[in-house]
Amino acid sequence: MRIMQLCPTIIPIRGCTQTQSEGAPQQPGRRPKISPQLNRWSRARSFRSGRKLDRPSLRTPTLEPNQPHPPSPLSIPDDAVSDDGADVRFIKSIYIVSDGTGWTAEHCVNAALGQFDYCLVDHGCPVNTHLFSGIDDAEKLLEIIKQCAREGALLVYTLADSSMASSAKKACKLWGVSFTDVLGPITEAIATHLGVSPSGLPRGASGVPLSDDYFRRIEAVEFTIKQDDGACPKNLAKADIVLTGVSRTGKTPLSIYLAQKGYKVANVPIVMGVEMPRTLFEVDPWKVFGLTINPLILQNIRKTRAKTLGFSSESTSNYSERDHIREELEFAGRLFAQNPVWPIIDVTAKAIEETAAVVLRLYHDRKQKCLMPRISKRY
Repeated sequence: MRIMQLCPTIIPIRGCTQTQSEGAPQQPGRRPKISPQLNRWSRARSFRSGRKLDRPSLRTPTLEPNQPHPPSPLSIPDDAVSDDGADVRFIKSIYIVSDGTGWTAEHCVNAALGQFDYCLVDHGCPVNTHLFSGIDDAEKLLEIIKQCAREGALLVYTLADSSMASSAKKACKLWGVSFTDVLGPITEAIATHLGVSPSGLPRGASGVPLSDDYFRRIEAVEFTIKQDDGACPKNLAKADIVLTGVSRTGKTPLSIYLAQKGYKVANVPIVMGVEMPRTLFEVDPWKVFGLTINPLILQNIRKTRAKTLGFSSESTSNYSERDHIREELEFAGRLFAQNPVWPIIDVTAKAIEETAAVVLRLYHDRKQKCLMPRISKRY
C-alpha cells in the first residue's frame, strides 16, 4: 500500500506573525504574535492522518457545473505581519503535487524560483512552497486544490496518471486556481514522437519491477566509492570516467554525483613527489578529465579543511601555503600539458552540477564521435 507523504517547505521561512488584540496590554513598538501558519500545519496533519479538511465530504468527487462554490478564502487579520515585517497577506503560496516522490516538480519550482532571487532575498516577494507527494487518490487531490483556492495559491503538479491530471486541470479551472502541469505536455510530445502510449505510472510505483538502470546506478556508486582517492589504480580501465587533479579540487563529490547518474568514476590525486600510477596513462585518454582551480580560492578551501582536521596556524605543514599551492598547480599543469587529449576543467566558482554537466557533455560528444571544433581545451 502506498503511503502518502506531505512535506511542507517554506521559502523563505516565515515564522509567527503579529497582530494586535483589542483590550490587551501593549508594549511600545511591539505587538503580540500569532501564527497564521498553524492553520496550514493543522491541515498538513489532517492530510497525513487521512482526515478530510472540510466537514461536508463527498465519497465520490465529481466536477459537475452544479458543484458547490469553491471554499472561501482564509481569514487573515488586516494587521498581521511576519517576523521581518512583511504583510502575510502578500506572501504567495505554491503547492507542489505529485503521485510519486515529487522530486521532478520540486526541482522545477526551485529552478524557476532561482530566477527571482533578487526579489526573494530582500523579501520583496515572499513565497511559501508546500510539497504533497504520493497523492494517488482523486479525493485527496481535490482537497488540496480546494486549499489552493482558499489561499489563492499556484498549483504545480506532476501526475503520471492521465485521469488524475485531467481531474486536476478541471478542478483548477472550475475553482479559478492558477496551475502548471509540468509532466503532461512533454509526456504527450514524447508519446507522439515515439508513436506509443505512456504507462501512466509514477517512477517507483508499487508493483513496478526495478529497472536495469537502477541496478546500474547502484553498481556505479559502489565502484566509485572503492576507487576514491587513487585506490586500486589497476581498475582504472574499468571506469567510464577518470578524474585527476590536486587535493581539494572537488574530485570526490564530483565522482559521487556522476556515479548517482550511473557512471563508474575513478579519481586520482596529483601530489608532488608521488609518482602517478602507470595505469592512468594506459587507459583510453578520451575518458580522462583534469581539474584545476584558482590558487587563492584553493588556499581558502585548504585553510578551512586544515581547521577541521585540527591543524593550527603555526603548524609546519605547507598544505595551505600559497607558494606550495602554486607549485602544486604548476606541477599539475605540466602533467596536463604532457597529455593534451585530456580536457582541463576549471572548477573555480562552479557548482558540482555545473562541472558535471561539462564532463558529461564532453564524455558523450567523444563517445558518439561528434566532437565540435574547440577554441580552447579549458572549460
